[in-house]
Amino acid sequence: MSRSIRVGTSGFSYPDWKGIFYPPGREARDFLAYYAQHFDTCELNFTYYRMPDARTMDSMVCKSGGRVEFTVKAFQAMTHTRDAPAEVVASFVDALRPLREARAFGALLLQFPFSFKRDTANKDYALRLVGGLRAGWDDIPIVIELRHKSWVSDEVFTWLRTNGLGFCCVDEPRVENLMPPVSVATGPVAYVRFHGRNAAKWWKHENPAERYDYRYADDELEAWAPRIRALASVAEKTFVFFNNHFQAKAVDNAKRLLALLSEAPPWEEGAQA
Repeated sequence: MSRSIRVGTSGFSYPDWKGIFYPPGREARDFLAYYAQHFDTCELNFTYYRMPDARTMDSMVCKSGGRVEFTVKAFQAMTHTRDAPAEVVASFVDALRPLREARAFGALLLQFPFSFKRDTANKDYALRLVGGLRAGWDDIPIVIELRHKSWVSDEVFTWLRTNGLGFCCVDEPRVENLMPPVSVATGPVAYVRFHGRNAAKWWKHENPAERYDYRYADDELEAWAPRIRALASVAEKTFVFFNNHFQAKAVDNAKRLLALLSEAPPWEEGAQA
């Protein structure tokens, strides 16, 4: 498999992974070191819920032994509210410094909500946010996840390419107006997130984790393998993350996809993985 493709999970610190992926006696503080023995990339999601700091990011590098390349989800105040204060954006970029210095940073993910539909005002806000981020780090690799299907158009893909932004491809339930499984690369970083296909629990659930209670079947992953290879053929880096974290199903699916991507495509008989 091309080293330009990295596969991991969205987050790594889940209590319900203990005894399934993490050994029963493993303490939470040692989860990342164990994770790094199995995957070389991880999407950090805690940064969406609370503002990170440089000390925490430095700890991530140390605990992973420098073997993991991290992508980071933007703080929710930046993507789920309007006009985040400039100091918040600046502080967020500064927190990424240890990852940048250790060459352990892959991309920043700006995940906008389902309510963020395609219109001029939203496009303008996205670009203002990108401008604020690039004021602190001019060549920071940025990927945008758009959850409403109104954004699916060649015009939007051109807009992303023009501004050097990656498009986040998603696999998620076939729910009305939710983003369909489009696979396209618009920037130097290609990005794919597997959210699961639990349509019944997507909008209605008692526990948010129920939304991601889904295990991908082999045929569902096999359908994505050539699409991921195609993305990697045009992007400098390709990241693939499984967000179906309920009971460590993300781990199983990530390992299975890695195996599939390591197999020679049928049209390349004898190709070396």
